[in-house]
Amino acid sequence: MLAIPAIDIFNGKVARLLKGNFQEITYYDKSPLEYAQSFNSIGLEWLHIVDLAASVTGNISVGEQIKEIKFSTNLKIQFGGGIKNIFNAQESFDSGADRIVIGSISVTDKNEFEKICDKYGTEKIVVAADINDEMIYVKGWTEKSSVTLWNHLEYCTTVGIKYFLCTDISKDGTLKGPNIDLYRRILESFNKINLIASGGISCIDDMLKLNQSGVYGAVVGKAIYENKISLEELKQFAD
Repeated sequence: MLAIPAIDIFNGKVARLLKGNFQEITYYDKSPLEYAQSFNSIGLEWLHIVDLAASVTGNISVGEQIKEIKFSTNLKIQFGGGIKNIFNAQESFDSGADRIVIGSISVTDKNEFEKICDKYGTEKIVVAADINDEMIYVKGWTEKSSVTLWNHLEYCTTVGIKYFLCTDISKDGTLKGPNIDLYRRILESFNKINLIASGGISCIDDMLKLNQSGVYGAVVGKAIYENKISLEELKQFAD
């Protein structure tokens, strides 16, 4: 299992939301580049960057920071937030993203979503399945769709998507542990996908349990910034 540290950026700073709520935002002292360099120093391969403002506005605002991180580290970047059309996708790749994370439009605009898949290839796309009570949420987690997690996974796999980032919104930012049972059930039904877990990771024991569940990777953010997981502990998931 890969550890994929998350750097969420808002107003140019590293920030974390509680359950996606902009009224519950915490900022951290180091710059995105400083955190990225620390992750690079222990040999991690991937970095998950989220443009929090773009998830609402649809206008990508962190392109220069992505370029800076790509220039200064060996990290591969998985970028999400605000990718609403093929122009946003191109802009993300031009900034240096190696994979892009697409959420809302895979539900709300399948025509545009499939255009992006056709142009760039599904190996470069991660579908964000953001869920609460197994229902997909869109528009920066602000709107509940009528699509179930299971129906969405079925649709996306028929399009050829292999990478999925599943975030349990009720767990995100809480440090109360991930929804391991959910990830196990997903992999029982869709055993050929590369599933990335996200939300609630609180300690290295959570990471070890996720590793045992068979997920491809785990996005971890707040637990790092709140010193619940050390870089030395994270290093074991560098390979």
